Amino acid sequence: MSENYSTQFPSVRGQVSDAEWAARVNLAACYRLVDRYGMSDLIYNHITARIPGSDDHLLINLYGLLYKEITASNLVRIDVEGNILAKPDTDYGINKSGYVIHGAIHKARPDVGCIIHTHTRAGMAISSIGGGLLPITQTSMRFAGHIGYHDYEGPAIDLGERERLVRDLGPHDAMILRNHGLLTCGATIQQAFNTMYQLELACRAQVDALAAGGDITLPPAEVLERTAHLYQPGTRRPYGVLEWHAMLRLLAAEPGGYPPYDQ
Repeated sequence: MSENYSTQFPSVRGQVSDAEWAARVNLAACYRLVDRYGMSDLIYNHITARIPGSDDHLLINLYGLLYKEITASNLVRIDVEGNILAKPDTDYGINKSGYVIHGAIHKARPDVGCIIHTHTRAGMAISSIGGGLLPITQTSMRFAGHIGYHDYEGPAIDLGERERLVRDLGPHDAMILRNHGLLTCGATIQQAFNTMYQLELACRAQVDALAAGGDITLPPAEVLERTAHLYQPGTRRPYGVLEWHAMLRLLAAEPGGYPPYDQ
């Protein structure tokens, strides 16, 4: 029996609403940027986005494609329970873990428009350290008192884990999955990406600082609290609004080899 694993996908632009197409373009760009900044893991992990105007319809990647192969047209429409509503004509499907983790949060947090989950080297390292993320840099201070922790329960395929994932994330936009990796979310795709970029950078800096040895210095508690407050989304401006156009220009300037993300 022949298998259809072609990566040539026809455009769906005329088959979806303008709002959904815009979400598809931005989500595909997010996948490319996560890869561009060294946060992808072969074909694994997921980024999901809520389709505008829908309470329970999400977009997710085909399981089997590299992040640099994701386009607006090859994203899959699912509901929060993981049922496929529309996908390209391909034998690629979706990864169950994608909707166990993501579906739970989207279902419980209507304020969340996008969720990113990664298995980066630095993220996995910090997830395995008892103290977790330390507020040792300005970048990591953004998360002081504003990050959740979820204990490892095995590969995320158990629907019973959903309640505990949501509980441990709480009201935050970032969570460290113990012995596993990182997760961020946001009201928009742009905001979720900005938060993941900063969380990853904070983890990398901590790994470097610990490897360098010597004493680790921490600012006073009141400085940490004030800094964390100032770096919360919306305190001064929403994250992603200013940065996103620069990120799209970065993608547009990169050499070809893969289909453009906005196809």
